[in-house]
Amino acid sequence: MPSLFVIGGARSGKSRYAQERAETTGLSPMFIATAQAYDDEMRERIARHQADRGPEWQTVEAPLDLAQTIKAHGAPDRVVLVDCLTLWVSNLMLAERDIAAATGDLAEALGGAKGPVILVANEVGLGIVPDNALARRFRDAAGIVNQKVAALADEVQFLAAGLPLTLKQNR
Repeated sequence: MPSLFVIGGARSGKSRYAQERAETTGLSPMFIATAQAYDDEMRERIARHQADRGPEWQTVEAPLDLAQTIKAHGAPDRVVLVDCLTLWVSNLMLAERDIAAATGDLAEALGGAKGPVILVANEVGLGIVPDNALARRFRDAAGIVNQKVAALADEVQFLAAGLPLTLKQNR
């Protein structure tokens, strides 16, 4: 099934673009959220995103078990939108999970998806080299996940200032 990977910087328009693409499929939309609300500001962000999606969207939270959630909720008549892989990587690190194994599971789930899947991630490698080991480890892990997902995806769009740039298009 076709997959779309939407990547870009913070506030680049990734989520809005991914949502619009999902809504144009005409399929039943399923949102898989990886965010966890640890503070009031994050709870407000999550609430805004939920309000932007509208009532036709079903939402499932999957801060860690993303591959299993994609397998469980994918269907030929449903488009699945995962937002976002960057938070998922952060969650895996905080939970001390094996990121390589989880990424392998994600790749398997995408390869066997029963319907279209749209994944969103931040491009974290465009800035300076972080000044501490944890931040460098995070940047490296997120970059590797992004590379693997981009290689698997049928289409990759890079967003900057709300504008998409096609990086890959398999037809």
